[in-house]
Amino acid sequence: MVIKLGKVLISDEVDPKCVQILQNNNIEVVKNTKLSAEELVSEIAKYDGLIVRSATKVTADVINAATNLKIIGRAGTGVDNIDTDAATKRGIIVMNTPGGNTLSAAEHTCTLIIGLTRRLGAADKSMKEGKWDRKRFMGSELNGKTLGIIGLGRIGKEVALRMQAFGMTTIGYDPFFLGDVSATFNTEWVELKEIWARSDYITVHTPLIPSTKNLLNDDVFAQCKKGVKVVNCARGGIIDEAALLRALESGQCGGAGLDVFIEEPPKDFTLAKHEKVIATPHLGASTIEAQTRVAEEIAQQFVDLVQGKSSFGAINASALTNALSPSSQPWVSLGQKLGVISVCLSNSQSPVSVQVTVSGNCLEKATSYLQAAVLAGCFKAVNKGDNHVNLINSSLLAQQAGIKTTSTYVSGMDIPSVKVELQYSGRESVVVCGTVEGCQPKLTSVQGLSFDIPAVLEGHIILYQLDRDISIGDIIVSFMIDGRPFPATYCFLACSYLFQLFFLLKGPYFINRGSSRPGSFVSMRDSVGLKQRCCDKGWRASLSLCLVRGGKLKKLWCHQFSQAIP
Repeated sequence: MVIKLGKVLISDEVDPKCVQILQNNNIEVVKNTKLSAEELVSEIAKYDGLIVRSATKVTADVINAATNLKIIGRAGTGVDNIDTDAATKRGIIVMNTPGGNTLSAAEHTCTLIIGLTRRLGAADKSMKEGKWDRKRFMGSELNGKTLGIIGLGRIGKEVALRMQAFGMTTIGYDPFFLGDVSATFNTEWVELKEIWARSDYITVHTPLIPSTKNLLNDDVFAQCKKGVKVVNCARGGIIDEAALLRALESGQCGGAGLDVFIEEPPKDFTLAKHEKVIATPHLGASTIEAQTRVAEEIAQQFVDLVQGKSSFGAINASALTNALSPSSQPWVSLGQKLGVISVCLSNSQSPVSVQVTVSGNCLEKATSYLQAAVLAGCFKAVNKGDNHVNLINSSLLAQQAGIKTTSTYVSGMDIPSVKVELQYSGRESVVVCGTVEGCQPKLTSVQGLSFDIPAVLEGHIILYQLDRDISIGDIIVSFMIDGRPFPATYCFLACSYLFQLFFLLKGPYFINRGSSRPGSFVSMRDSVGLKQRCCDKGWRASLSLCLVRGGKLKKLWCHQFSQAIP
């Protein structure tokens, strides 16, 4: 899959190094941080890429108006200000910088934990009011206390390591990083109910998703130790704010450090003003170092993606993991074209299942992107050239259409190949196979019938079915459509190519004493006299005939491969 970026919009404030990196790699950059939501919808169609922080809301309306957009980059970790589902449906890559603000966010979390244990916020406020009240602000030590960490990724790990230095015992929960991982940084993996029961402090480091919304609520606070203290530097809404306020008032919660809120800025500051709360205005990533780092990283990730080096940071494009290298590009193209061929051979009907079988040592890690490429080709053919179908959204589209998809790697095969089988309800399956020779995708068989010479899948392809030797005249006659001939230009083009080949080509390629052997293939190339006429009619100057055994002389399919699917 080839990504091309001509122009990128930066709609939030980022470090100038972001602009420099993009411009140094010949990408035009427009920075406009004053666009309203309506103006963004109006402007976004001009751009191939968009870079935001947290202020810009990339809604479905913005994405649907982004007719040229290929990448949305978030200079930071969370992407809840981006409608990722809408972007995926449109085949738009969403990227973040997962490690850019890790240290800053971890340090801010630790700061709030320390501030809570010594009531630093309230003590500071008291001093500013001209009071000296030492007895009121009695604190407690962190040494020997238990810290429960929900989310054991990059930030959770760094928090654990730092708070262990204060003598804290760290326990944690994460559905993805289990005990073998947490043990590497001396943190015991436990279930959530044990977090509630054992922790003196609880900190959350998860995305805001349905399963984490209001994760800490009235029921959870009731299960916690009396006086438990909580910290949220992740996303507003993970802690139920109303439940937290009730727990603070009752004394069930002894304090809260909050850097994020459900609404930012909050319309109601009651929680932030509570004497047991230390509140900051979403400062977790607000350090000079973090902002420089995320700006550099998102720009470099854009460049690496365009150059085919890496898809690091792409959160909705797993199929791209091994699909960007130059050696993978011909195979991506092959997968797309086999998908087109297989659907066209079934009269552009949508299948009930798509099976992709991959063989060859060089394709051991290619099953994911080849399946996505085949599906992209299938939907391209079914939807008559939908430009928004690509490796990003093809699997999602198949799922939504109820199409069962499977991909299998077969080891022990020396020659790499891709086999695509489309299954239909109540009718014969369609099976096509292909390979790549050099950098050229080639068709090797249809319905189990192999070509003597693999067909190059480029230009205008015409597929015939036959069970006997045929003459050039037979093929010319077969250019009739429903009894009506092609327009004169097309007939002249075909006839001219055929007769040129009659004189120019010998042996098994196509013509042998005026007739073609069943199963043979001809690739018609660059005739100077006809090249301009081809272009004028929208045809490529390369015309191919694929001949397959079985049945009478019959044109099965005709297609123009003019360019790769984006």
